[in-house]
Amino acid sequence: MLDNVALNNSVLEPEPQKWGSGTSMSEKLLQFIWQFQYFNKTHLSTAAGEKLELIHPGKLNSNQGPDFTDARIKIGNTIFAGSVELHLKTSQWYMHGHQSDANYKNVILHVVYENDKVENHLPLLVLEPLISNILLNRYTGLMNSPSFIPCASSIAEVKELIWMSWKERLLAERLTRKSKIVEQFLEKNNYHWEETFWWMLARNFGMKVNAEAFEAMAHSLSVNLLAKHKSQIHQLEALLFGQAGLLNEDFKEDYPAMLKKEYNFLKKKYALQPVAVPVHFLRMRPTNFPSVRLAQLAMLIQNSAHLFSKILGTEKVSEIRSLFNVTANDYWHYHYRFDEISEFRKKNLGEVMINNIIINTIVPLVFAYGIYHNEVKYKDKALKWLEEVTAESNSITKGFIQLNIANKTAYDSQALIELKNEYCFHKRCLECSVGNAVLKNT
Repeated sequence: MLDNVALNNSVLEPEPQKWGSGTSMSEKLLQFIWQFQYFNKTHLSTAAGEKLELIHPGKLNSNQGPDFTDARIKIGNTIFAGSVELHLKTSQWYMHGHQSDANYKNVILHVVYENDKVENHLPLLVLEPLISNILLNRYTGLMNSPSFIPCASSIAEVKELIWMSWKERLLAERLTRKSKIVEQFLEKNNYHWEETFWWMLARNFGMKVNAEAFEAMAHSLSVNLLAKHKSQIHQLEALLFGQAGLLNEDFKEDYPAMLKKEYNFLKKKYALQPVAVPVHFLRMRPTNFPSVRLAQLAMLIQNSAHLFSKILGTEKVSEIRSLFNVTANDYWHYHYRFDEISEFRKKNLGEVMINNIIINTIVPLVFAYGIYHNEVKYKDKALKWLEEVTAESNSITKGFIQLNIANKTAYDSQALIELKNEYCFHKRCLECSVGNAVLKNT
C-alpha cells in the first residue's frame, strides 16, 4: 500500500513559479520532490555556505503546521531533529506569518525553490539548481496533456506490481467513500441494515435515470410494511407502482385497473403519500423501463426475506446470483408498460443487471458493514466478489483498454473508474502511484 504518495491537499498554494518552456512550479510539486528526494543530494550546502547532509526528509504532514515532521539533518558537525517547511520563495515564510506561529518553532530547515534574498534566521536550502529539468519537463507534459489521461503515452510501461497495490488502494478509497453514503442512510433509519439495503437496492433498480425516484419510493415503503404483503405479488406491485406514481391513469386492461384499486385501498389503510419525484421512460431500452424494473423488484421482495442477512452469510458470487434470479409475473411477459401489449418475452432480471447490483449495491454495503463492525472479513469478501464479477464496459474502461491496460473483472473496472474520475480528471498525478512511477522514470 503506497500511503506515502498522498500529498498535502490542505496547503494554500501561492502563485506557481515559472521556469523555462512554460513549466510551473507549485508547492505540491516541491513537496513531491522533497519527499522522494528527486534532486541532486551530493555536496549539499545551505544558502550561507554551510555543509548540509540530509539524513531523513521527514514525514509529510497533512495537519496544521510545517510541511514535514520528524526530519533529521546534519549541518557541519551538528545533527538536528525537527520539522522542515517548504516554500516557493524565501519571503513566503513572513508572508504566511510563520515567524510568530508557535507551530513553526520546531523548524530546523527552510527549503525553497527560489531564494529572493529575504533574511531568515533558519538554515536555508535552495532547490532550484538541484532539480533535474528532465523531471520538470515530464511533469509539465503530464499537466498539459490533452489525452484521455495525462500519462497516456507512458502508462503501459508501469510495472504490474505497482498496478496491483494501486488498484487495491483505489478500490479501498472508492468503497470507503461509498460507505459514507451508507452511513447517512443508517443515520436516517436508526441503523437498520435491512432497510438501508432496501433503499440502496431500489435506487439501483432505478438505474441512473430513475434512481432518485426509486429511492424516494423505497423511503416511503418500509421493509416491515412490505413484509406484510409478501404473499400477494399484486399487492406488492400495487404498493411499488402506486408510490412511484404509475397508477394514476384510467386503464383499459383488467390487471393495471386491479392494481390501481388495490393501491387506493392500501394507500388509505397506511396513509401513504405518493412520492413527488416522477419516473421517466424516455431514451431508455424497454428492458430498463421503470415499469419492468418495479415488477422485477416486487418479485424479488416476494421471493426473499432478510435478504441482506442472507447476503452476509454467503461466500460465493454464484450464491448471490441465485438469490437475484427472479422473473416478473406473467402479465409482464407480454408487456413493457401498462395497456401496451408486446411480443412474448420473459422479464427475468438478467446477468448484466445482477452484476450491476453486486457492484453498485451489495459490494459497497458489505464493505461498509465491515467498516462499521470492524470486521475485516466482510471487507475482504466484498473485494473478492469484485474479482468474480465480469468487468464493466463503458467509455472509461474502453479508454484504458486502448492504452493496453487490462480490464478483466469488476475489480479492475471499478479501480479504473476511480482512477479516471478522482485522479486523472483532476490531474492529481503527484498523489497517484502510476503518476509517481511515470515521473520517477527519468
